[in-house]
Amino acid sequence: MNLLARILNRFNRLLKNGVSGRDPALRGSGMIIRRRRTALSKSPRALADGPILVFQHPVKPRPSAAPPSSGPQAPQSESISGGDRGALAIRAGWLIDGKGGPVRQNVRIAVKDGIIAGLWDALAEPEGSAPEAIPDFSGCTVIPGLVDSHVHLTMRGSADEELRKRLRAASYESIRRVIGDHLQDHLNHGVVAVRDGGGVRGYALRCARGYPGPVCVRAAGRAWHREGRYGRLIGRPPAEGLGVAEAIRQDGERGDHLKIVNSGLNSLTEYGKQTAPQFDLAEMSAAVKAAAERGRSVMVHANGAEPVRVAVAAGCRSIEHGFFMGKDNLARMADKGVAWVPTVVTMSAYARIFEQTGRNPDVARRTLDHQLDQLAIARRLGVTVALGTDSGSPGVEHGAAVIEEMQLFMQAGYSLPEAILCAAVNGARLTGGEFGLIEPGRPATLVIVEGTPSALPESLKRVRAVFIDGIRHVDTG
Repeated sequence: MNLLARILNRFNRLLKNGVSGRDPALRGSGMIIRRRRTALSKSPRALADGPILVFQHPVKPRPSAAPPSSGPQAPQSESISGGDRGALAIRAGWLIDGKGGPVRQNVRIAVKDGIIAGLWDALAEPEGSAPEAIPDFSGCTVIPGLVDSHVHLTMRGSADEELRKRLRAASYESIRRVIGDHLQDHLNHGVVAVRDGGGVRGYALRCARGYPGPVCVRAAGRAWHREGRYGRLIGRPPAEGLGVAEAIRQDGERGDHLKIVNSGLNSLTEYGKQTAPQFDLAEMSAAVKAAAERGRSVMVHANGAEPVRVAVAAGCRSIEHGFFMGKDNLARMADKGVAWVPTVVTMSAYARIFEQTGRNPDVARRTLDHQLDQLAIARRLGVTVALGTDSGSPGVEHGAAVIEEMQLFMQAGYSLPEAILCAAVNGARLTGGEFGLIEPGRPATLVIVEGTPSALPESLKRVRAVFIDGIRHVDTG
């Protein structure tokens, strides 16, 4: 019996008997058994409805900079494997390098051992160059790998509150598969790194410690909020009798960064309503200092003028959301180098949901317009703005929301190269990555989309290839 017949025979038996993940009998055949994704139904464990067959070239796993974690592993079927790194020269029809400047045309990108070795005119072969492979993307646009700087990996973008409740009650094993789905969605839209903003049980952090896939995950674990104030869906308050700084020092959770909630949510019924800070300047300053002692920066959920002022004065790394914070706070952020992750798309999503459900969308629309005005001011003042979507919020889907957020940046006055700078290098800085720019000496972390730059960001729905450290992880032909 020939190899193909044996493989098909084996697959038929797997269909009959059931399979999970990657089967050893198919290793090296280029065939992967991958389970279909389904929403949680009556049981939080109902996450799969049988195997499907996916063809993929036999590949070697991406090398890791650190030994594999002994913690929980994301299922292999949730990740996309890459191939060997070597010398290659990618022929790009158009190049957006992440610096915010003009688009370049007909560029060849030389890659050696996962690092960008050089850029040159694709029509002029440099002397002595002999790349092992020359992928031809002359009809495509190449951009840096993107970062979603504000996500909630344990949440889905569904507006169905019953589904959202079931997710909050689901087991870790179920949520791990959900996270794997979400990371796949991000990768399929050119997102190579995400920054998680917290969850009530810290499952995103737990999963990130053992996640073997190509997407870089930076997670806060559980956020901190004041007892009785907003934040219980993404974190916890300090124990009774402890201040937030002391709680941070005693906490055994080792997140990549710290998340502190310092305001309430935006009102969707009363335009411009602001809430008092959850922590005053002394408390917030002590919390930032305690985080720094543990080698962590602080991202702060803050809406309204005073909560943002306190967070910026205390020395936080970034302001998340920042609705109605005002021009004075934006000027302070520009002076201090505090980054802003505006999550504009959340208000657009709420406006759509309210229209579909017969509720009044006017406040959400007006709040969206105000946030776009603030974004335009931030651009003029030189604030470091990083693209983040708050994906997992109602109506904000993982991966796909990056497209709309980028469109909203452009609506606020950012050029396409400037929007990509916010989504690439500014996000990479928040996640500690060296990627984000396409220039010699940087990791060859690239996204290739069909067509000219004029098709972006919509063409992120049709990603042709994703290279991470020179290894191809998405290949749609």
